[in-house]
Amino acid sequence: MTASTPHQPASLTRRAALTGLAAGTGALAVGTTACTAAAAPSPSASTTPTPTASDPAPGAMRLFADPGFNFAGLLALGAAGMRASEVGEVLTAVNTINAAGLSEQTYTDTFRSWGDRLAAPPAAGRGGAGAPSQTRRFRSLRAAQYYAQALFYVLGTDQPGDEEAVYREGRDAWDTFARLCTPAAVTDRVPWGRTHLPLWFFRPDGPAERRPTVILTNGSDGQNVDMWTYGVSAALDRGWNALVYDGPGQGQLLFVEEIPFTTRWETVVSPIVDWLLRREDVDGNRIALTGLSMGGNLAPRAAAFEHRLAAVVAQPGCLSPWLGFDKELRDIVTPDKEETNRVWNEEVVPELTPQLAFTVKKRFEIFDRQALRQARAGKVLTDLWTPAQVAIGLDITKLVGRIKAPTLVLDYDFEQFYPGQPRAMYELLRTRREYVKLTKATGAQLHCSPMAPQQHCEVVFDWLADVLRR
Repeated sequence: MTASTPHQPASLTRRAALTGLAAGTGALAVGTTACTAAAAPSPSASTTPTPTASDPAPGAMRLFADPGFNFAGLLALGAAGMRASEVGEVLTAVNTINAAGLSEQTYTDTFRSWGDRLAAPPAAGRGGAGAPSQTRRFRSLRAAQYYAQALFYVLGTDQPGDEEAVYREGRDAWDTFARLCTPAAVTDRVPWGRTHLPLWFFRPDGPAERRPTVILTNGSDGQNVDMWTYGVSAALDRGWNALVYDGPGQGQLLFVEEIPFTTRWETVVSPIVDWLLRREDVDGNRIALTGLSMGGNLAPRAAAFEHRLAAVVAQPGCLSPWLGFDKELRDIVTPDKEETNRVWNEEVVPELTPQLAFTVKKRFEIFDRQALRQARAGKVLTDLWTPAQVAIGLDITKLVGRIKAPTLVLDYDFEQFYPGQPRAMYELLRTRREYVKLTKATGAQLHCSPMAPQQHCEVVFDWLADVLRR
């Protein structure tokens, strides 16, 4: 998600770097991130135009004038297809926000209030008994969606320290939903380093048998509810298992434990595969791994080292999240930490508008604990160099050729965050591969097809069904 900025002069200035910050760091959106091999196609090259301030959502519904807010709103609206939102609720929230004046504050307050409303116990039925669990189940799922919408922008409000509280509200709603599923999701904590990875294992209702299983990897700022929309529901409909988890830089590990992203995502996925292989209802020969948004970088990274996977999907393919930042911003970061931070603090930070300051806080909290703590205190990070090294270290250009599992790479018309990178990843693969671009012609344009998650899942799960066929 990106913040809009005023028109900037074409000359290379520190102000131009800020323009790049606002436009480029959207590459880390939804899910929840540079060195390039000489023979590799340029990940930044693209023949597909990207959205602009004058046309923030080509061919898409315009909910908000700002492209970043509009993208967020489209994600909420599109989730209605998977019962993870309600069209009327989202559009009512949009109207409320626009009437109050679009800002991080009004967006957060409005969607948080919708989460509160739906998370409250439903009214009793006609007979005086409590509402059916099915009613509470999907109200909780929608509440999780609206809290997730609020969570993304809370650092831009007058109470940035509420970030953990908003996360916990959404997490409670998600846990309630998972508990009320039939059968209830299996929950566990898998050891990772000095902490544990929380996971939710969903399985279809029916006789116990070994089934195909999909591990769903989120991005840099997506929440668990997005994994329902982009995978769990579709997997259950096909009689498959689906596993959702929080890794470092995501969910509980980020918002509660303050653990930022790791550049070694295989250390996250392999213990989850171990956990699955101990279950009698998992077919160990048919485990797939998907990655949504920045997960399109994380999942392929894991697959380059974890060879027990039967299939991999990058949604979209992302070789280097760092290349999603504008070149002018990237040029600030040099091997010299002291000089990088001097330029940042003396020449860039004083020029930040409030909206750009929010963008900085949001984009770098995932890479560094100090940056997260400063953001929650309402401050812009003072050390740019350290989190930038993590983002740079996520480059997988030289690793993609090591993937052995069949791999699907998705791309999107008007991909606004990783333009050109999906095709570049596809060209580097040395295994069975397929490249699919979702298009404006069917309403599936923009990063992760926010208006068409059902169509998105059809493409992914039809391909997986073919690959995982016995």
